[in-house]
Amino acid sequence: MTDAIAVIGAGAWGTALAARLATIRPTVLWARAPYRAAEIQVARENTRHLPGQAIPDSLTVTADVGTALCEARAVLLAVPAQSLRAIAGALRPHWPDTAPAVICAKGIERDTLCLPSESVAWALPAAPLAVLSGPNFAHELMAGLPAASVLAAADEAVRARLLALLAIPRLRLYGSADLVGVQLGGAAKNVIAIAAGVVEGMGLGENARAALITRGVAELARLVAAEGGRPETAAGLSGLGDLILTCTGAASRNHSLGIALGRGQSLADVLAARVGVTEGVHTAPALLARAARSGTELPIAQAVAALLEGRATAAMLVEALLSRTIRDE
Repeated sequence: MTDAIAVIGAGAWGTALAARLATIRPTVLWARAPYRAAEIQVARENTRHLPGQAIPDSLTVTADVGTALCEARAVLLAVPAQSLRAIAGALRPHWPDTAPAVICAKGIERDTLCLPSESVAWALPAAPLAVLSGPNFAHELMAGLPAASVLAAADEAVRARLLALLAIPRLRLYGSADLVGVQLGGAAKNVIAIAAGVVEGMGLGENARAALITRGVAELARLVAAEGGRPETAAGLSGLGDLILTCTGAASRNHSLGIALGRGQSLADVLAARVGVTEGVHTAPALLARAARSGTELPIAQAVAALLEGRATAAMLVEALLSRTIRDE
């Protein structure tokens, strides 16, 4: 068997990963809709998600699951967290023996409060699991700009094999055994980025945004520890690194949503004008509910959930955070 890779999901992130991987080893990108797969395969461009960025001729794009998975040594699941369980289940009859499932989704399943790895373990019980997460914008990866990310897997041998297999030039990969901490970072950063956007949209200044990001890291570290992960993971690429990018980068959907809400736009209007998924909208209430199981306090996530659910205004969100009881850091 060749060192082939299958990437499931032809959104911006899946396309960028597949395009870069295709420059070093055989890679197949799977798109759910046949017409989208055909369009990308012929045009050599994902006009919907990454317009103007060419896809290498070496990348095969298909809507046929059997074709995508038949020779794969690893399968990257680059689909939204809310769709992950269903799509992984549909892949199960075609799953190649021993191929790890590398989860590239960030979030928490709304109905079950499951982390992505928990959803995939239910759908693909025999597949070794790994998570790829970090401060990465798809359009920059596609352009070959330098970046770093974390590849987490509990099994050391699986982790080492994947680090070698997915070693894309100019994407520095670091290994981790902390699946829980890495995934919680990828989920929480989207929620905190909405709050950071609200601060910017209301014109509250850089001091306020820096304070919010810092307290967001503290929230994340508390939750990671309560869930059995390593608190120091919150200070790494999948925590603080991804948080900085998502709370400050102009291309962040969650940050831009927060800006719009801070300026008084309605959630429904902002979402109606978008193509991609703004994962923090689904994750905020799920993150809060999951944290409640361990008794972990998440004041920023709580304020964001209240805003998204219409129980508070942006001004009320800020006031609630500023008026909290004084305590040591």
